[in-house]
Amino acid sequence: MSISAINHDARIDDVMVTCDRLEVQLRDGRRVSAPLEWFPLLLSATEADRAVWEICAGGYGIHWPGIDEDLSVAGLLAGARGQG
Repeated sequence: MSISAINHDARIDDVMVTCDRLEVQLRDGRRVSAPLEWFPLLLSATEADRAVWEICAGGYGIHWPGIDEDLSVAGLLAGARGQG
């Protein structure tokens, strides 16, 4: 029996904000999804502001410049809610 190493690459590949959810696709195929109500700044932002995001922190963070909101992969995986 062989054991293969699992390659976890938790850097962000894509982000989608719907009217009620934040979904983050990671490079290793995992998808993290949380209710938008957990992130008050995103919830109250316009659709246009939600659509403009940048990957930051070496691929482990998301920044929305229009609302000055930052979220980390570590926080999302831990179930942390935004401060808002």
